[in-house]
Amino acid sequence: MNRPGIAPLGMWAGLSVPVLACTWLRLEEPAPLWRPAAGLAALAVATALHRRRRPVAAFALAAAPGLAFAPALFTLSYGAALAVLAHLMGLRALTTRPALLTFAALAAAGTAKIAARQVDPTAEWLVLMATLLFGAVFPWLAGRHRRQSRELAAAGWARAEQLEREHRIVADRARLRERARIAQDMHDSLGHELSLIALRAGALQVAKDLPGPHREAAAELRAAASDATDRLHGIIGLLREEDDEPAPLAPPGETVAELVERAAASGLPVQLHGTPPPEDRTAYRVVQEALTNAAKHAPGAAVTVETTRAHNGRSSRDSQDSQDSPDSLTITVTTAGPASRARQGSTGTGTGTGTGLQALRTRVTDLGGTFEAGPHAEGFRVRATLPTIPTRSTAVPPDPRTRTPGTARAFVAAAVAGTVLTAGAFTWYAYRTTHAVLTPRAYATLPLGTPEADAEQTLPALTISDPPVDRAPAPPPPGTDCRYYRASGELFVSVDHFRLCFAAKAPHALIDKTLIPRTGQ
Repeated sequence: MNRPGIAPLGMWAGLSVPVLACTWLRLEEPAPLWRPAAGLAALAVATALHRRRRPVAAFALAAAPGLAFAPALFTLSYGAALAVLAHLMGLRALTTRPALLTFAALAAAGTAKIAARQVDPTAEWLVLMATLLFGAVFPWLAGRHRRQSRELAAAGWARAEQLEREHRIVADRARLRERARIAQDMHDSLGHELSLIALRAGALQVAKDLPGPHREAAAELRAAASDATDRLHGIIGLLREEDDEPAPLAPPGETVAELVERAAASGLPVQLHGTPPPEDRTAYRVVQEALTNAAKHAPGAAVTVETTRAHNGRSSRDSQDSQDSPDSLTITVTTAGPASRARQGSTGTGTGTGTGLQALRTRVTDLGGTFEAGPHAEGFRVRATLPTIPTRSTAVPPDPRTRTPGTARAFVAAAVAGTVLTAGAFTWYAYRTTHAVLTPRAYATLPLGTPEADAEQTLPALTISDPPVDRAPAPPPPGTDCRYYRASGELFVSVDHFRLCFAAKAPHALIDKTLIPRTGQ
């Protein structure tokens, strides 16, 4: 059975244990009973505020008793509550600004209270800063670390789910790309071969030495090749979507020069000018598509294939003209004659969808080049300019995971500053404590009436900065200057103190010696 009130009640009970223990065992200076009662009430309200998702207000209320009842915020009664609620504030608070403002307010209020006491503020201010740092800031940072660890874990699982979805999308996309690859390969390879078959059949059809029945068979072969090309285009339309990107194909087995020679051997009047690159699949596809369209839409028309290279803005046909690497390669395929005036690849003597030219345009522009296809003079021209120098930066961006997070830098800086501050505070406190000790034996050797000048030889060099005047059994005599010394050099515990009062007038004799007992005696 779920009882929402059990957890806050248990939390309040746990935070109340140090208060009750210190009150019962008298571990701190005696105080009226209303003080621990007020502190327990403040902790109860702080627990309720934390339950209502107000961690900053809960922490501020938990710090209030220590700030009100202790000179430097440090108390055994409320130190645990301060650290616990600071940790929970770091764990629950969404932003850091309210917590930082609360820390600053506590530091300012504690400093003002210490300054108002009119005693040496150094030791108490260092204790205040150390308490605020170790009792509040560090627990808060630990809570922030836990919160960020949880968020990172949740983000990691979300990222894993997202990657799994992306992997499924990539697999689906790979299947689509394979379908596009098959379609493009069928169009480029089979379409080209069928066009050459139709071209050869047309040459047989018009041969004068061929008997009539053979001419009819050649005409049927040409018609069948054209129909097969049209059906191939229809299949490609089913396999390849309009927005499919060009799929990467394996390099063809022949070069551009070999492709032109094979087309010429099939009866296509084609000439090659320039030296094409031996291995450039994009240039090969451009020439192959242009020759296919010429054979299909303008049979018998003269075709010219020209390759030029640009070196620092100057064009040349031969790759041997310059020792430098070319900047770009331009392939121009021109089909001459009235028969080629119709737009190749879309309309003309045969039906076409323009799939090949569209795929070439996308492929060339993706490489950073330019592509043109259209009527030119008395024919049709296809021109593609391909860059041979990469136009896009290939620098790998820095991995964001290698950057030091801002929170980690802040945590390291706070840890270093806290360590230095704490070491300095402890060193100063230990120095002041050990150099203001008057042993009981030395105290006993100072009888009343001893001149101050003689007593200086026995007294320690320093006096304590925070004398326990409230625990003295009697006020100092009037007209005296009093000094306070510790009876022991023990640190962080309550010890006996000695008060020595000298006359304000010469010969400044010792007129009062008082033992101030430790807390709880």
